[in-house]
Amino acid sequence: MSNYLFVPAPTHSLAVRGMDQRFAVNRIFCVGRNYHAHAVEMGRPVDKSTMRPFYFTKAASALVESGATVPYPCGTTNYHYEMELVVAIGAEGFRVKESDAARMVYGYAAGLDMTRRDLQLVARDQGRPWDLGKDFEKSAVCTEIVPQGALGVLQSGAINLSVNGVQKQSADLSQLIWNIPELLADLSQFYHLQPGDLIYTGTPEGVGAVVSGDVITGHIDQVGDVRLTIGDAE
Repeated sequence: MSNYLFVPAPTHSLAVRGMDQRFAVNRIFCVGRNYHAHAVEMGRPVDKSTMRPFYFTKAASALVESGATVPYPCGTTNYHYEMELVVAIGAEGFRVKESDAARMVYGYAAGLDMTRRDLQLVARDQGRPWDLGKDFEKSAVCTEIVPQGALGVLQSGAINLSVNGVQKQSADLSQLIWNIPELLADLSQFYHLQPGDLIYTGTPEGVGAVVSGDVITGHIDQVGDVRLTIGDAE
């Protein structure tokens, strides 16, 4: 017998390279406008000297593993990809210093922050939350987790994305406005970060729309390759 009125939601998780055990996902944090050229293309340039990072969240239920086919989502006619490095947290941290941030990193993944861009921009321009544009089913695509190991804190490496074999995004992790230690130190001022948290660290310039039938492929050096097929609309 159960004391729950309804069956509890399943635990969402990701494979871990070289292990049988899986990485149980707790929360998903996303960093907005963390590459200068992308900030400019979105019409919101970033001045690191006077600004700090900002974040939005996605429910763990938004997670979908790389290789999936997802339906073109309802409520949008401008469905965008955003290729991102994902940091997987493996240790608790609250108000950590940049110099102590590396201990919190369990590993890395390649991810797609799929976005209903038309809904996001309407919300942004009206000063409303971005939830309808960002936090929806199957909008957080992610590969297996690569344990940090000898990789340490990633400071550089190619990140790129193609649609149907045509390259759309190409940058380097060294171009992040706020790097991994800076992000973890900042975010931990507001949250008790926990094992299982994922942080999508931002996307380079070149975001754009996809339609049913499109195949998205992305790559991050030393981390892996992500793939997503866009199915028919629901």
